Amino acid sequence: MGFADDTDLASRAGLPLEQTASRGIITRDPSTIVKCKDEFWVFYTGHGIPSFHSKDLVKWEPGPPVFRTAPEWIAAAVPENRNMNYWAPDVIHLNDRYLLYYSVSSFGKITSAIGLATTPTLDPADPAYHWTDHGIVVQSREGGDFNTIDPSVFSDDNGTLWLAFGSYWSGIKLVQLDPRTGKRLDPDAPLTSLAYNKSIEASCLYKHDGYYYLFVNWGACCRGVNSTYNIRVGRSRKITGPYIDKEGVDMLKAGGTLLLSNKGPLFGPGHAGILIDHGKSWFTSDFEGDTRMGGKATLAIMPLVWKSGWPEVQVVDK
Repeated sequence: MGFADDTDLASRAGLPLEQTASRGIITRDPSTIVKCKDEFWVFYTGHGIPSFHSKDLVKWEPGPPVFRTAPEWIAAAVPENRNMNYWAPDVIHLNDRYLLYYSVSSFGKITSAIGLATTPTLDPADPAYHWTDHGIVVQSREGGDFNTIDPSVFSDDNGTLWLAFGSYWSGIKLVQLDPRTGKRLDPDAPLTSLAYNKSIEASCLYKHDGYYYLFVNWGACCRGVNSTYNIRVGRSRKITGPYIDKEGVDMLKAGGTLLLSNKGPLFGPGHAGILIDHGKSWFTSDFEGDTRMGGKATLAIMPLVWKSGWPEVQVVDK
């Protein structure tokens, strides 16, 4: 996976590897990066939800998939999903376990579901390591107006837990979760709409200095260097919105300030995440196509700074 020699990526960019955006590994739709013991972990779209792990955020090694066999509920809920190809996972460490949310769908279809799996540890050498699937968290069906893919899990300062999700159709939605179970706090509660655009997906929630920030993708994915993905952002004083961009436009009315787009050999940034470690802030995503990797998707880790209440991502690649 990636380059035979990880330093090759840095030499091509003329920089130390830790200063480049791309990490030289193939990951589509990466999760938020989380830490377990002394290692960082990222999960991404693929057979059984594959993973990578790293001790320094620079050199990455393949880890085990979450699933070796398909959860039983999937065949009935999303019959067109085949080959255990699950999309766009997100993961959070909450209390004494890791909660991983993942999408089950088929391309361009609204019959989808978001599932939940948990484990006490991400370390496969730990005797406690074991993924348990908890079934459906939220589901969409033909005839509806929203699509349950691209989960983003967020834990607020007051202990509440939330899940943002959505792709195309009527846009990005929000539901509240029960921190004890990881499932919906009230399965009958209406969905909260957060953002809309003709092409929108891959939401991510983050809180900074009293504001909630909503990152989303506009454009088309899955086309390598021809992808038109770009990342937009708005902010709100409430997690439920309204999310307003720098120009004062509501994200429900196609607002969204451009944060990240094509950068040199990197095309189509998508699936935002934020990692804070040892006082440093990192913005993570994939780039749908890296010309140095045959146009395949690559994991990107980039310095993140805040200026006048808005995020800025520093991309260094040549």
